[in-house]
Amino acid sequence: MHDYQRPPTLHRYGPRSELEQALKEGQFVLRPVGSFLTLSFSQAWKPELFVHFGAESCLVIHNTEEFGERIHRAVQRTLPNWAGIDGAIEYGGRAALGAAFTKTREDAIEKEWQFAWRSMQSKSSMNPVMIRIGSLENFAEVRDRDQRAS
Repeated sequence: MHDYQRPPTLHRYGPRSELEQALKEGQFVLRPVGSFLTLSFSQAWKPELFVHFGAESCLVIHNTEEFGERIHRAVQRTLPNWAGIDGAIEYGGRAALGAAFTKTREDAIEKEWQFAWRSMQSKSSMNPVMIRIGSLENFAEVRDRDQRAS
C-alpha cells in the first residue's frame, strides 16, 4: 500500500478568468474520463507547464488538506451516490489506484494529482459537473508565469 499524503501545494494551469473564478468561489468542473468524473492538478510549478497546458495563469493551492476535504464534501453533496478518491497519477505502468490514475510516460511532465469519483450505481450519465466549495482566497492565489513560486 502506498503512503497517502497530499502534496504541500497543488497547481492548476489555465485561463486567468477561470482561475479567478476558482479562487473567489471555489468553482471547478469535474470532467468525465472513462467511467470516472475527474479534477486534475499538477504537483509542480514549472514554466514549461504554462506552454504545455496553453495557460496564462496558475492557481496555487497552499493548504491541500483543507482543499481536498472541501472538494470531497462538495461532490458528496452534489453526487451522493458517488465514491471519491484522490492520489498521484502514475506514468508508464499500472497505478495502484487503477486505470483512472494511470497515464503514459509521455504525460509525466504534468506530475498530476487527481481527484476522481465513480458512480456506485450501474447507469449514471457521464456529463461534466460543476461544483463550488467557497472562496479559496485564504489559502490560494493566482499567479502568472513570470511570478516565482514561493
